[in-house]
Amino acid sequence: MARSRILLVTLTVLALGAGAGAYVWQQRQEAMPAERSAAQTTPGQPGGRGRGGIPVPVTVAAAQRKDLPLTLDALGTVQALNSVTVRSQVTGQLTEVLFREGQEVQAGAVLARIDDRTYVAALAQAQAKKAYDQAQLENARTDLKRYQGLLAANGVTRQQVDTQRAQVAMYEAQVAQDQASIDTAKAQLDYTTIRAPFDGRVGLRQVDPGNLVSAGDTTGIVSITQMRPIGVSFTIPQAELPRLRRAMAAGPVAVETVPSSGGTASQPVAQPEAPARGTVMTVDNQVDSATGTVKVKAVFPNEGTRLWPGAFVSLRLQIETVPNATVIPLVAVQQGPNGAFAFVAKPDDTVEQRPLVLGAVTRSEAVIREGLQPGERVVTSGALRLNPGSRIAVPEGTTPGGAAPGEGQPSAEQGRSRPRRAAEAGRSTP
Repeated sequence: MARSRILLVTLTVLALGAGAGAYVWQQRQEAMPAERSAAQTTPGQPGGRGRGGIPVPVTVAAAQRKDLPLTLDALGTVQALNSVTVRSQVTGQLTEVLFREGQEVQAGAVLARIDDRTYVAALAQAQAKKAYDQAQLENARTDLKRYQGLLAANGVTRQQVDTQRAQVAMYEAQVAQDQASIDTAKAQLDYTTIRAPFDGRVGLRQVDPGNLVSAGDTTGIVSITQMRPIGVSFTIPQAELPRLRRAMAAGPVAVETVPSSGGTASQPVAQPEAPARGTVMTVDNQVDSATGTVKVKAVFPNEGTRLWPGAFVSLRLQIETVPNATVIPLVAVQQGPNGAFAFVAKPDDTVEQRPLVLGAVTRSEAVIREGLQPGERVVTSGALRLNPGSRIAVPEGTTPGGAAPGEGQPSAEQGRSRPRRAAEAGRSTP
């Protein structure tokens, strides 16, 4: 009897569990169609993506027809067109320093002076030696004239006249040598006054007054660097050399610096400085076979002395212009298995996936050779949630890269009514 009761209780419990499981399974089966339908009408889910459901919010931009400048970016180093270390050409004590560190000086400005007393004395000695030899020369010339008169009267022999003529020539050579000594002494004396060889900025002083300086000093007295104009040296890939040479043959090639944002996250720069503009001066005569690049030198007026020798700068060269091109923002271009494409916004607020043939591409824009006409609008954001035929909603006033007036730009009334029509379409979809 006890075993019968235990068996009856066990069977009863199993029957109740089976009934409860069947009930839960039936309720789950009834709920699945509703969940599947909700997933299909949710934008961004597989199988839905706004097709016939809630419109996907996107931004659009109209294709424009314009001349597109093509640029080439490079990293360059600022180099002074002229730089010199000022050294003494004579030996002596430095008596005066007439410049301030960091001063802008003109060509010929006096920078320093060296004790010149020994050089003044050397010049006076050379001048006195010339005066002595000049007097000897005059006496020899007088004797020559006298001998020539006596020769006509047979008072002297011809040999005496020739000897006197040679004596005159000897003194003339001596006087010329004395003049050369005077010129040398003047140059040595002039070297005691040190002048700036060109316009530029003075660096840090290396020698103090009172020190003995000479031509063999390696550090020199000070350095001078030309700041205006100034050069920038950079390299470009050898593949870009033909385009650059064509641009240079057509006229001056403009170069501008790309200003950095600067600052820090806590202290950003309120207003970045405007780019400095210059022109390409020359291209090196050979390609570096190790790197496959060629050196190029540009020159900048540098009126505000914003470019500093030795600094690194980012450069942008405008080497070509694509005339009358159909241009869209680069963010609108998508890549698929069959190549580039874009989602084109249609008048009925749906999108079409349009294959594109691309031309030149810049950092922010792309030239479209085939696939778009000026004025057609392309999706610039939200494309990842779209499929061909998906409904879209374009918020009012959002057209990055904007269309020109009359080129596919929606009117204000259309912009306001589009979200309303999209909402109604969303509510009417089961």
